[in-house]
Amino acid sequence: MITTHPQYLPYLSLLLVLLFPQLFQKSNADVGTAAQYAPPYLPTDCYGSDSSQFPSSNLFAAAGDGIWDNGASCGRQYLVRCISAAQTGTCVPDKTIQIRIVEYAASVTSQPSAAGTTMVLSQTAFAAIANSSSTSVNIEFQQ
Repeated sequence: MITTHPQYLPYLSLLLVLLFPQLFQKSNADVGTAAQYAPPYLPTDCYGSDSSQFPSSNLFAAAGDGIWDNGASCGRQYLVRCISAAQTGTCVPDKTIQIRIVEYAASVTSQPSAAGTTMVLSQTAFAAIANSSSTSVNIEFQQ
């Protein structure tokens, strides 16, 4: 039988109060998959042939069915990072990028490197977070 010493009870209570919330950390991010696509990027379902839709950084993406929201995702910005891939070492460690949705993944002009992903990133965006020879990666993203 385990016995407790009353003099340690305040310390034990304090320890529980401090550590218990750490077990249930809130995360605002979602997990999904990303592929990449190559030019031509115009026209898009969001903004047609307007080339000013693309950020100067070329960090943009096409939204998959899960986040497309009947076009409401046009212009949304997401923080995206690679969390894993089929091959070890694919992800760029500790790299998070901000992308803008400019297209619907089912409508991209060029063939994505993988079908059915949450996002299809521009070549520049994909290469910023992962080895560009990979076809798809697992991502964490948040708006």
